[in-house]
Amino acid sequence: MGGLDHKRVALLGTRKIEEQVNIIKQLGGSAVHRPAQGTVFFDSQFIGKEIKDIIQGKFQWIIFTTGIGIDKLFEVANEMKEEENLQQALAKMKIAVRGYKGANSLKKSGLVPVVRDDDGSIAGLIRSFSCHHIHNQSVAVQLYGSPSIELMNWLKEQQVNYREIIPYQHIPPQEEILEQLLNEILTNQLDAVSFTSVQQVHYVFNYAQQRNLHFELLNALEDQVLALPIGKVTGNALKEQGVKRMLIPQDERIGSALMTLSKYYKDTIS
Repeated sequence: MGGLDHKRVALLGTRKIEEQVNIIKQLGGSAVHRPAQGTVFFDSQFIGKEIKDIIQGKFQWIIFTTGIGIDKLFEVANEMKEEENLQQALAKMKIAVRGYKGANSLKKSGLVPVVRDDDGSIAGLIRSFSCHHIHNQSVAVQLYGSPSIELMNWLKEQQVNYREIIPYQHIPPQEEILEQLLNEILTNQLDAVSFTSVQQVHYVFNYAQQRNLHFELLNALEDQVLALPIGKVTGNALKEQGVKRMLIPQDERIGSALMTLSKYYKDTIS
C-alpha cells in the first residue's frame, strides 16, 4: 500500500512533470498537470550584450537568483560560441547565489559561490553578504519575471553599479487551466496541490480574487485540499495569501516533497 493510495495530486509546475507523475503512481496515487505559470525564454538578441560584458570583465560580482536562469545564460552563451569564455570569466568573479537549484547549476559548471543564502530566500541571500564588501562595486544581477524589489532596494542602499540580466520571464497561464484547477479544488476533486514557485501562488490566488472566490479557496485549502509548497519561499507566499494549513518539506526537491506527502498520509491514516 502506497501512502498516496486513492490520492489525487495537482502539479502546477512546468518542469520534470513526467518524473513527478511516475513517482506519484509508484506511491499509489494519481496526478493531474495544471500548469499555473508560463515561461518565455530570451535569446542572444535580449541578453547577448550582457554575456559579452561579463566575458569582458565589466563586473566584479554576479548575483544569481535561479538555477534555470544560470542554465539559460550558459545555453545562450553556447549558441554564441562563447560558453567556455563565459565559464572562465565567471570563475574570476565573485559569485552569489540563491537557492539549491542555483547552487547545483553552478556546480555543474565548476563554479563555486562565495555567498550563498541561508534559507532559500532573497532576505537570506542579503544576510549572507554581511561579511563581504560590495559598496561601490560593479554587479550583474540575474533576475526572472518580476524583479525582486527587496534585492533592488538593498543594492541601491549599497550604492553599487548594477545591471539586470533577465534570461526569461513568467507569463500568465491560460485562464481555462486556472478555472479548471479552481473548480477541482472547490469541489473536492483533489487531495493535494503542489506549488513549486511564488508565481504559481500569485496566479492562482489572483484568479480566485477576480472570481470573488478567494474566501472559498482558503476554506477548501483549510478543510479538504492540502497545499504542498516546495520550499520556504513558496510557503511564505501561501501564508501571505492567508493559507494556514500546508505541508512544507524540509528538502526543497520535488521528489522528496512527494515522499514527504506520502509519509504524511500514511501517518494520518495510522
